[in-house]
Amino acid sequence: MRKILVVDDAKVIRMVIKQILTRHGFQIAGEAGNGREALEKYKELKPDAVTMDIIMPEVDGIQGLKEILAFDKQAKVIMISAIDQRDSLTDAIRNGATDYVVKPFEDDRMVTALKNIFGEAQS
Repeated sequence: MRKILVVDDAKVIRMVIKQILTRHGFQIAGEAGNGREALEKYKELKPDAVTMDIIMPEVDGIQGLKEILAFDKQAKVIMISAIDQRDSLTDAIRNGATDYVVKPFEDDRMVTALKNIFGEAQS
């Protein structure tokens, strides 16, 4: 079972993402509220993938992405952003994000993004 680290500064969003993922057979490795915490949790929990919000306090998602990839070049990070953050998304992809999901997201989009990065065909 794939373990996912959920990173978002909004607890309610983390809860929604966790519900979607567990409903679709993913396991939640842990959660973090900003990019710095994300790196710490990534090192500690070694998840199979990370969902990372872009806009967060202290250390944002782009910086968190860079730090996780500096630690593990193979890391799979899916960025999550609001619809008006296109520039940030482009920046994230340029910096090595595996995929992205735009809020408000559909369950299917999140699940498809994760299955794609693991090379799992859609059922």
